[in-house]
Amino acid sequence: MVGEEVFTSVLTAAKSGADWAWSSIFNQLFGPVTGYLASRGAVEPEDTASEVFLKVARSIQDFDGDETSFRSWVFVIAHRTLIDERRQRSRRPDQVAPPPDEASEGGNVEEEAVESLVTAEVLAAFGRLTETQRDVLALRMVAGLSLEQTAQVLGKRIGAVKALQHRALASLKQELDLSHVSR
Repeated sequence: MVGEEVFTSVLTAAKSGADWAWSSIFNQLFGPVTGYLASRGAVEPEDTASEVFLKVARSIQDFDGDETSFRSWVFVIAHRTLIDERRQRSRRPDQVAPPPDEASEGGNVEEEAVESLVTAEVLAAFGRLTETQRDVLALRMVAGLSLEQTAQVLGKRIGAVKALQHRALASLKQELDLSHVSR
């Protein structure tokens, strides 16, 4: 979606149920929403993103605003849906994951091992941040939201979001620098 006139026509068409408008909204936001949900630990990020878009469809008649506000509104719904998923998960026992498909093709073992170590290191460092710091980084870097949009999603002031982002990035840098020194 580009330009406010285009967004307004897409929004109006989506409110009246036009398939092309929903496709436009979905194609523009499904990837970032799924990325945000995956980075924040959604068990099935694509399924959860689909649930988010169902909620968007049910509530779009109530939305009034510009494209930036719409994007923030969608991520507020995604954030709340993720919180609901976490609550539901905490009430249910963990389910055992099915074994990996043995018929899958293998790649370069060395590359996969190095990538796995680096990913594990980054995830471990990310895991040591506070929940709010992880939310800020996921919304800013994975979802691509602005400071203002991130503040709106999290219900915080822009200054607080800036401070959380700064502390989170400083912690990650220090953590990752120290882990490379200890090797």
